[in-house]
Amino acid sequence: MCLSIPSRVVKVNEEDKICTVDTMGVQRDASLNMMAEGDVQVGDYVLLHIGFVMNKIDEEEAMVSLETYREILQIMDEEERRETILKDDNCENRT
Repeated sequence: MCLSIPSRVVKVNEEDKICTVDTMGVQRDASLNMMAEGDVQVGDYVLLHIGFVMNKIDEEEAMVSLETYREILQIMDEEERRETILKDDNCENRT
């Protein structure tokens, strides 16, 4: 199963169609190729799949999801926590 952790957009580069997102303190770039131009702004919460921003989500919904993830992460050690966050959008497609 693939889960996507809500990520907050901290930088947008429309020219290159990428943005930088913060996922619970871990930052990385994500492609905006699946989104309409201008759809994603700094401060928006988004969901990623295999490195692409797939959709925006409401901030309130993002906060509820993030709280659930924090509860799960509290029982993991530091290395497991970082690995989980880094790999959250790199799941395999299964049919």
